Amino acid sequence: MKNGEVAQARNCYERAVDKLADDGEAEQLFVAFAEFEEQCKEMERARCIYKFALDHISEGRAEELYKKFVAFEKQYGDKKGIEDAIVWKRRFQYEDEVRRNPLNYDLWFDHIRLEESVGNKERMREIYERAIANVPKAEEKRYWKRYIYLWINYALYEELDAQDMERTREVYRECLNLIPHGKFSFAKLWLLAARFEIRQLNLKGARQVLGNAIGKAPKDKLGNMDRCRKLYEKYLQWSPENCYAWTKYAELEISLRETERARAIFEFAIVQPELDMPELLWKAYIDFEIAEGEFERTRALYVRLLDRTKHLKVWISFAMFEKYAVEDDTRSLDLSEDEVQELVYETKKRCVQRARGVFERAISYFRTSAPGLKEERAMLLQEWLNME
Repeated sequence: MKNGEVAQARNCYERAVDKLADDGEAEQLFVAFAEFEEQCKEMERARCIYKFALDHISEGRAEELYKKFVAFEKQYGDKKGIEDAIVWKRRFQYEDEVRRNPLNYDLWFDHIRLEESVGNKERMREIYERAIANVPKAEEKRYWKRYIYLWINYALYEELDAQDMERTREVYRECLNLIPHGKFSFAKLWLLAARFEIRQLNLKGARQVLGNAIGKAPKDKLGNMDRCRKLYEKYLQWSPENCYAWTKYAELEISLRETERARAIFEFAIVQPELDMPELLWKAYIDFEIAEGEFERTRALYVRLLDRTKHLKVWISFAMFEKYAVEDDTRSLDLSEDEVQELVYETKKRCVQRARGVFERAISYFRTSAPGLKEERAMLLQEWLNME
């Protein structure tokens, strides 16, 4: 420097920073480098060095660096530069505090408010993501209340400030998936997610959110079940063709162990003159009866469904059901192990025979009533072959 070799002196400083940036005495190196640039009248370079140093040195070792930076901004910077210097100091303090106590959500809120005043979108998202990563360790609602507001603020930020609707939807979805709904839930969050979908004119999405809210909430938190039923009934009076709503209504009753109520809802649903997704409704009804072990009812449902449609998938589904519809008749009988094995074999044999009967009926239908559907008949034969 004394010989006027500014470029070489700068190069020495840069190499020193590369080697010693994480060293315990790095603060002095950064201060010297910044002061060197000040002497060279390179104020922007000096400012960048100070900011880089503040990003890489912990608060406990940066006191002198902060003083130098603030003094530098007061001397060479404008009002915004001085404010930035103060923001950097507060940011560093918050970073140190949340590092020591990551589950103190009030500290995260203070940190977020600071970043909001700066307006850096990517940094805002980074802070929110780091904040929500600190999930409460106990699955008790009192520990989650403050934490959930981090998610709510995050979603509102994405919607109102960043105006990224898909990211907003993803924030709500991730938060709702994270909550242990079997133990507690947050009605406010469900409603916010539904209202967001309504603002996007996505009524189907809003219905799904509210349907999931009723289905996932713990039973002791659902409140007056008669009112929930009234809501479903009113909605279905307005939109009786909505298969998703019918299915969710039935699932509500299933969750409450109201088997007959659920069955009555399914029955009432499938006789509606118009349905938007009948395949979804019939599948849910059939799965319900299978889960209940009501194989005769399931067979009757398949027969009724085939009266409405002879679609290839229905025939194959019916046949696969018969193949695996094994009723356990051995528990109530006092049989030897060999007798049990023989009974199981005979039961499985009857299942396969019933499945063959379904395939035979299907082939007969496609051969006589729909001879033009040769591809469907070939696929049916392939499924039959696979089963055998």
